Amino acid sequence: MYRTIRTGSPRRATIIAAVGVSPSGLPRGLGSLDASVDGALASALVRPGFTGKRGQIAFGDESGVLIGLGDLDTLTTDHLRDIGGKLVKKLKGAGIDGVQVEIARSIPKGVLDAESAGQALAEGMVLGNWRMEAYRGRAAQGEAASGSLTIGASDAAVRGGLRRGILLGEAANAARRIGATPPNVANPPWIAKQARALARSTKLACKVISAAELKKQGMGGITAVGQGSDSPPCMVVVEHKPPRARAGVHLVLVGKTITYDTGGYSLKVSNGMKGMKYDLCGGAAVLGAMQALDALKVPVRVTAVLACAENMVSGGAYRPDDIITMYNGVTVEVTNTDAEGRLVMADALAWSCRKLKPTHIMDAATLTGGVVVALGEWCAGLWCEDDAFRGVLEDAGESTGERLWRLPLWTEHRDFMRSRHADIWNSGPRRSAHPIQGAAFLSYFVDEDVPWAHVDLAGPATTDSATSTCAVGPTGFGTRLMTEAAARLAR
Repeated sequence: MYRTIRTGSPRRATIIAAVGVSPSGLPRGLGSLDASVDGALASALVRPGFTGKRGQIAFGDESGVLIGLGDLDTLTTDHLRDIGGKLVKKLKGAGIDGVQVEIARSIPKGVLDAESAGQALAEGMVLGNWRMEAYRGRAAQGEAASGSLTIGASDAAVRGGLRRGILLGEAANAARRIGATPPNVANPPWIAKQARALARSTKLACKVISAAELKKQGMGGITAVGQGSDSPPCMVVVEHKPPRARAGVHLVLVGKTITYDTGGYSLKVSNGMKGMKYDLCGGAAVLGAMQALDALKVPVRVTAVLACAENMVSGGAYRPDDIITMYNGVTVEVTNTDAEGRLVMADALAWSCRKLKPTHIMDAATLTGGVVVALGEWCAGLWCEDDAFRGVLEDAGESTGERLWRLPLWTEHRDFMRSRHADIWNSGPRRSAHPIQGAAFLSYFVDEDVPWAHVDLAGPATTDSATSTCAVGPTGFGTRLMTEAAARLAR
């Protein structure tokens, strides 16, 4: 993998061009390009087995490379991300350090615009280039990351797309780095440290609410979940407030940041605890989105709230049958200490509504196993009763390839969360509508007049099977979705 990928004007550039499926010859627009590289593109076109099928890559020599786009009429940005992930590995293997992307000449008008094509290809390249390098030891296999790839384009719109795609890919990779960090390092104070470091390197503002202050303010949920750990809980608030932000819009992003989830006294059994470092992926995605919003200078006010705690077992840990009082005064009977994420999220949502006065609020959480059963790893669950806000999020999901699927939230679901001994319980006595129970619980902590969306990304937050753009582990899902949603609200 490359150590860095950046835009620029490489001194010695390999031309990257594209053709559709089963080309009879180079498209007319590639003739002059081919001449500039002494026929390397024409040579690539006749490589054995190359037909222009989507995802195929053929080298004429190191000065010219063709990528296959397949049926041009059905080409999407997802296809280009996939191609980008494959391409970056081929370029690294060939020792290439500079490329000029000329794909816009091959895509018909009305299929994809040049900026979107450049952005998607660059996103795929940056995402496909990532792996966790921080813990390479003396027995590591393969080469360490090295060198830099510079990407340019003659078309101004493509150049703009490449730059945006690289920044978005880097933000998603930042979220993946946090998600992949082991729990003996990534505890709540470490998350706070990452947020402060991000703020120092950007124009973002950061403040951290300590465990003592959380308790003083009456945030019983975060306090209870974190009280069994030697690492104290905290709440991290990061603000993007550009000088020319769109008036009347304030988006709040709330991220579940459980740095490790043992299940507490409702202990996870067998191998169920493996991978619970990923229970902070919602918060990691939110932090990644804040990095992207600053880098892209998105003109809308956005505040991130990360509810950080470690769910451990100790003599001081909270128990089933405990009753706790939340920030907004709602009392909760704890029936399952492994339904902890909704407790920390509830306090963060209620605090956000009271203190930040958002015009829109979205939370991102690896909340339930039930949503994985329902939707698999191909999309996240969405609960949003505001039609306009839901439309923004669904469109953003289609645009970024981080798709959402709406599930219902009815009065019956909310009533099911009513407790016998407190206002509500944190988990119902049956697993009926299991992923919806989490959304129903959270609905008690959001002001009714605020457009609110709950996104359960437990399925797509990680992958067990490597793809062209994702190594095994955290995917950074949600970072690009939230960035695009904020950009759409800014417009």
